[in-house]
Amino acid sequence: MLDKYKSSTVYQIYIKSFCDSNGDGIGDLNGIRSKLPYIKSLGVDYIWITPFFCSPMVDNGYDVSDYRNVNPMFGTMEDCEALIREADALGIGLMFDMVFNHTSSKHEWFRKALAGDPEYMDYYIFRDGDKDTPPTEWAASFGTGAWDYVPSLGKWYLHLFAPEQPDLNWENPKVREELKEVIRFWKGKGVKGFRFDVLNLISKPESLSEPKTGSAVRFCKDGRHVHEFIREMVTDTGIEDMITVGEMASTTLENCIRYSSPASHELSMCFNFHHLKVDYKDGDKFSLMPPDLKMLRDYFKEWQEGMAKTDGWSAVFWCNHDQPRIVSRFGDEGQYWKESAKMLGTFVHFLRGTPYIYQGEELGMTNAHYTSIDQYDDVEAINYYNILLKRGQSQAEALNVLAQRARDNSRTPMQWTAGENAGFTTGKAWLGIPENYTSINAESEESDSESILNYYRQLVKLRKEYPVISEGSIEFLETGNVYVMAYERRLGSEHLVVICNFSGQDQTFTGIALHGEVLIGNYSGSHKMMKPYEAIVMLVK
Repeated sequence: MLDKYKSSTVYQIYIKSFCDSNGDGIGDLNGIRSKLPYIKSLGVDYIWITPFFCSPMVDNGYDVSDYRNVNPMFGTMEDCEALIREADALGIGLMFDMVFNHTSSKHEWFRKALAGDPEYMDYYIFRDGDKDTPPTEWAASFGTGAWDYVPSLGKWYLHLFAPEQPDLNWENPKVREELKEVIRFWKGKGVKGFRFDVLNLISKPESLSEPKTGSAVRFCKDGRHVHEFIREMVTDTGIEDMITVGEMASTTLENCIRYSSPASHELSMCFNFHHLKVDYKDGDKFSLMPPDLKMLRDYFKEWQEGMAKTDGWSAVFWCNHDQPRIVSRFGDEGQYWKESAKMLGTFVHFLRGTPYIYQGEELGMTNAHYTSIDQYDDVEAINYYNILLKRGQSQAEALNVLAQRARDNSRTPMQWTAGENAGFTTGKAWLGIPENYTSINAESEESDSESILNYYRQLVKLRKEYPVISEGSIEFLETGNVYVMAYERRLGSEHLVVICNFSGQDQTFTGIALHGEVLIGNYSGSHKMMKPYEAIVMLVK
């Protein structure tokens, strides 16, 4: 199965923002169905759809209250089954998003736990304690503490994310069996793969009382039984031959090799996020600094070459529903918008691993640039806005941070046309649409042979045409310039060199001899000078 998805590309859909079919301002399953021809035209092989299961939507669907039913705001089970069939007829496999570290606090299991049912209390992680003294002072990921008190039980429960997302107790075999049944259910519907949310957090430390303070995620990542639990889940559900990807929070190279090695019988590939922390000042997402390009290159060199020495496999990406738009972050929204978007796409799509395209990335969609906290929807953004104010920042300063870091930036509606509501809905969109939709949209880029959209189509096509891209070795090259990153891919007689300028100025480089056929890009090869945000991929003879 691995050979199949080495040459594949995955397109991620954030369902709430992709396409609205009924005018209620919220994207839905039938909206995705209506855009299948567009997705097919990209040449991608799989669609990963974010959760559309029943949910109170505290965390936009990542708080699931019923894993086997469709949230009515997104459609019906019949709509879902039709989407699976129609995508399959086009040769596109659907990957569903499984949120198995935690449930919604509205899930039947947790409601029974709160009622004092001992069987279901053991589905979650409860600890005794005085109402004023949580077991630890751990911090959850969305700006709250990691423990919440239940007065009727005299106990605290653990949540690594929002209080409405209680963590499941994977040590309980009944919990693991319940979750396997969810996988079997959707596999039976014809789903071709699964993405597992924050999967490396499922195995908690043996002691949940030490250390007393710090990040809960840091203490729970890559836990003592995590590999055992994943292997059991994959083997028992028969999904080892399907495409599977785990989101791995703050993980290590060694663990990702193990998670994704075929010999481990765990996952096809892993997401990790170290490359998207190179602009975090002192490791704090909400403290701004320019991207550290040396750190970025060092990361890619370590992880790409490290994974290549093994049979492990990576999911390679810039964007998803939790990250700001990459062209706003590492590129340029102004004069070099198109060049920087193409360069960033080039850099990722020739790496060793399976590339993921997040909806709108192929258009060069940008951050939202909201000017009021009232325009934000995400629980994390709202919580951190208040935290930043308490830290002494002004409203303008706090809003500037959110404009660069908030998850809402990636969740704005897909920009289909220059018409009303960007062609996303006939009603009022659930989240504000960036003003630049009149110039950045799929319709206008469709007919432009030089557009970012058509460039991405070339990137996807080249991966299928040249085995060196999907199967070759990788080695990062020295360029003598921190702004110019380069690597080479080799497979038998095929040899590719990729060079990218990550700056808005002309840059020179040294140490690389270019001679061969240009696959994509516009570098002349007559001198070692790169234009702003230029990229070149050369098939070396």
